[in-house]
Order: sequence, then structure tokens, then C-alpha cells
Amino acid sequence: MGVPAPAPRRGALREIALLFLRLGATAFGGPAAHIAILEDEVVRRRGWVTRERFLDLLGATNLIPGPNSTEMAIHLGYLRGGPAGLVLAGVCFIVPASVLSAVLAWAYVRFGALPRVEGVLYGIKPAIIVIVVQAVVLLSRAALRTRWLAAVAVASAAAVLLGANELIVLGVAGAAACGPRLGGRGRAMVVAVPAAAAASAAAPVGLWPLFVAFAKIGSVLFGSGYVLLAFLRADLVEQLHWLTEVQLLDAVAVGQFTPGPVSSTATFIGYLLRGPAGAAVATVGMFAPAFVFVALSGPLVPRIRRSPAASAFLDGVNAASLALMAVVAAQLGRAAVVDRVTVAIAAVSAVAVLWLRLSSAWLVLAGGLAGALLR
Repeated sequence: MGVPAPAPRRGALREIALLFLRLGATAFGGPAAHIAILEDEVVRRRGWVTRERFLDLLGATNLIPGPNSTEMAIHLGYLRGGPAGLVLAGVCFIVPASVLSAVLAWAYVRFGALPRVEGVLYGIKPAIIVIVVQAVVLLSRAALRTRWLAAVAVASAAAVLLGANELIVLGVAGAAACGPRLGGRGRAMVVAVPAAAAASAAAPVGLWPLFVAFAKIGSVLFGSGYVLLAFLRADLVEQLHWLTEVQLLDAVAVGQFTPGPVSSTATFIGYLLRGPAGAAVATVGMFAPAFVFVALSGPLVPRIRRSPAASAFLDGVNAASLALMAVVAAQLGRAAVVDRVTVAIAAVSAVAVLWLRLSSAWLVLAGGLAGALLR
């Protein structure tokens, strides 16, 4: 049995609202950075939870789909303020980035054709590719701990390149990662990965199809928030043809440039497709599953954390997630790095990431400025 959330302390909901509104408005750098900031705020500075409990919650977020840093915020809100804290922490963390993304989407629709704005986006895109590649490299060190997991990742990348459905790839990869525990039966599963093909019918861009598309992504999004790129490209660009490659890159750039969850990219895309109503619907669709998953899994965290089977399955899912990220970085890179200027921006971005340890927010800002000046 899990440990129930404590009764909210006096003033706890106000503390939750103030903290997560501030973090939602200022937390740049992506999911890994958000987790570090949360640990500093709630463990070191405020003592809301112990470091051991924090690590247990972090493990739980990796076992359920959805944006990890948002789910961590929701978990912490639940522990501090009960069910009301659960909702309040998630909403306060999500809203600032979503509102800013909607404002930028309006500006993009209104002014996006202007050369100055095009130059900013032109320079941001190569920097985004470098950030994604960096995330793949860093995460692979922890995720691909064995040759078998590396083989699962390679097979997953091959499957996606051959047209396999991303959800099937994730599921089969998770099962295949149990191979060392199941013997030959488990290992045989990895051979079947490249054979799983996608079949999906295009739908009109109505509010309900828009909600369903993002709710599906929010319900199956394992791993880093950057894996979102793979799902968005597969569903909205290739299958439904709602977006172009260029529009997707612009949306991803805005999601990276804004603070808070990278998944606020959904708000930008929703606005492009259906205006303010589409922005609201896409945002709710993307993040609603996270609230449900945290509410259901929170009381089971101790049991989930100790499950060898769940850990093995997660290893496979993470390996496949890295493969998806690598594939989408290569595919989007063809649309982003198109001439000598973008090659130079990508190269300088790589140097800034590897040697100067520049944060992703400053990297994107510098790329946009370079694009505006050089194009």
C-alpha cells in the first residue's frame, strides 16, 4: 500500500501557487533542468520532502507516460496540499508557458512572414537541433547500459525509419528489454520490432480531433519531453498533414524558448490550427492525462519503484525513446541546417553546449539573434 497524502498544512495551497507560478514563468532549460530546480526548491530550501522521497517520485514519473517535469510538479503538489494541491501545482506550472506560447503563436500568425521574424526563427532552428542531439547523447549514457539495450535502440530506430508506428515500437521495445529475464522468448521480440507498421486515417482539423490527437500523445509520451518531437512529426506532419516540417520546427523552437514545460508546444500548434480555442483544447489534451496518471499512480509509488518487471520494461521504453529522438533530430536537421550560415550556427551552438555549458535558453536566444543579424 502507498502512503496517502498528508492533510494540507495551513497556507499550503498559497505556497504551492506562488512557487509553481514562479517556476512556470522562469524555469528554462528543459525537463532535466526543471527536475534539478524542483529538488533545490522543495528539498533543500523548503524541506517539503526528503531526498529519498523525491527520488521515489522521480522514479515513478519515469514509469508512467507524460511530461516528466510537469508530473513531478503535480506529485509534489499532491504531497504538500492533497488533491487540491495536485491540481494547483500542475495548473500553475503549465499556465505561464502556455499563455506565452499562445501570445507568440498570435505574433507568428500576424507577423511570421516578416523578414526580421523569419530571420530569428531561421537562426533558432539549428540551435534546437543541437539541443536535441545533446539530450540524446547525455540520456544515452544512463539508458543504454547494456549491449542488449543498445541493440533494442538500434532496432527501434530501424523500425521507425521503415515506417513502424511509434507506439508499437515503444511497446515492443519494452517487452524486448525483458529478454535477459525471459530468455529466448524475450529476445525474439526485438526481431519483430521493424515489422510493426503504422495505419492511420487523416482527420479534419476540428476541435474534437485536435483534442484527441494531443490527448493520445499526452497518454503515451514516455521519456524526455524532446520525444514529443517524434510524435508530433509522425502524427501531425506525416499522417494527418496538419503541419509542415517548417511549422513544426517553429513550434518546437517556441516551446524551447519559453520557460516551463517543453510540451507547451501543443499550445502554439493548437493556435496555428484553430486559433485561441485550438490553443486551449490542445493544451488541455496534452496535459490532462498527466493529472490522471499522477492521481492514480501516486499511492502506488513504493510498489512500482520496487518492481523488477516494471524497471526492465522501462529500460526498453527509454531505449526506444532515445532512438525516436535520434531519428527525429536527423529528419528535422535536414530542414534546419540548409546553408553555410545555419551550419555555422549549429557548430557554434555545439561548442557552446560542450565546452561553455551554456543553458538551452541562452543558446536559443543567441541563435535567434544570429539569425536576425545574418539572414
